[in-house]
Amino acid sequence: MIPLRSTERVYSPAVVTISLIIANILIFLYESSLDPDVLNVFIARHGVVPDRLHLSTMLTSMFLHGGWLHVIGNMWFLWIYGRNVEDIMGSSRFALFYILCGLAAALVHIFFNPFSRVPTVGASGAIAGVMGAYLIKFPRARIITLVPIFFFITTLEVPAVLLLVYWFIIQFFSGFMTIGYSQVSQGGVAWFAHVGGFVTGMLLVSVLVPRKPSRAWQ
Repeated sequence: MIPLRSTERVYSPAVVTISLIIANILIFLYESSLDPDVLNVFIARHGVVPDRLHLSTMLTSMFLHGGWLHVIGNMWFLWIYGRNVEDIMGSSRFALFYILCGLAAALVHIFFNPFSRVPTVGASGAIAGVMGAYLIKFPRARIITLVPIFFFITTLEVPAVLLLVYWFIIQFFSGFMTIGYSQVSQGGVAWFAHVGGFVTGMLLVSVLVPRKPSRAWQ
């Protein structure tokens, strides 16, 4: 299933969401222009490496990606869920929220992989936080989803709760499946970063959403 858009209306410009998407794409285009050896050094320097952690990389890693599918998938999910969360939170609070979710996701990943020497990059942890916030604030929303049925492809309105809870369960159990082997020198998906970001988003959204709704919402 491929989510296409939310059925929830957006009442204000998604300034931060659009800015984040543009920034991530521009940085990825810069990555793509680098020589492979230079790119490896760049990723190792600015990605999160738990075994030799530099605090600044917890921020810079959120704007790096490992390939076109990685960056397109992340930005697509940010667009689907981020606009509504920014709408109810306000742009400045949403920017803070996004960064905090990304930092929390990095900390959870480091906790479960303290000796890993593999650079971790991607906005997935921060975007997972946005998805967690969406689950809390839009529990009755539906997501227009592209669904293959036998030899046909159609669209269905799938409850957001179903999609998001299903996604979280996959991340959670996939993460625990990796505990039994070492990630010191092996790559892979930072499952626990997704879990940490999602839970952080669920907890932070009620704190950062203003009690008085914006004029557009009124």
